[in-house]
Amino acid sequence: MAKPFILVNLKTYQEASGQRAHAIAGAAQQVADESGVEIGIAPSYMNIHPLSMHYTLPIYSQHVDAAPPGANTGSVTVEAIREAGASGSLVNHSERRLTLADIEAVVSRLKGAGLVSVVCTNNVATSAAAAALGPDFVAIEPPELIGGNVSVSSANPGIITGTVEAVRKVNPAVRILTGAGIHSGECVKTAIDLGTDGVLLASGVVKAKAPIAVLRDLVSRL
Repeated sequence: MAKPFILVNLKTYQEASGQRAHAIAGAAQQVADESGVEIGIAPSYMNIHPLSMHYTLPIYSQHVDAAPPGANTGSVTVEAIREAGASGSLVNHSERRLTLADIEAVVSRLKGAGLVSVVCTNNVATSAAAAALGPDFVAIEPPELIGGNVSVSSANPGIITGTVEAVRKVNPAVRILTGAGIHSGECVKTAIDLGTDGVLLASGVVKAKAPIAVLRDLVSRL
């Protein structure tokens, strides 16, 4: 069985910009080494390359476009994040929604580049549809709980078990993450017990006064 996976999205929080991103990545690296739990970081585009050079953690892009290299001003291509050192990318995050056609194109292009795709979804039906596209991960995040202190694993466990059942039925090879309100080791343990492979979170780590303490707590029940 694969190790549980904790993916920390740094978003564009001021607490995770510049050298502060390095501090969080360093804490994540230390906790990953101590615990054996796989921890990934999704920083801003500007920090993908420096973090990938300094740490062995998997570094993810927060978003990538379906556009190929060429005359596509402002687009972030799969090739660009790979050259920057990214291991993969979030796709269709609730703060950066894509059309179904673009999700399919991005997942295909990431797969072709040997990169990991983490498709974010907001309900059981979209989780099943995402699984049909063959990503590496589906991450279920009810948008109403994102950024709050109430974990989806306690507020709405049915959406997790429903997603697990739906995704396994469509494509058993797809791994499942859960996010929204994840903030403690108990949240992570509950998510794993409900059948997922790990969690996706952001502010619980990024805005903490001591990110390393939060990260140690997140892995403490695994």
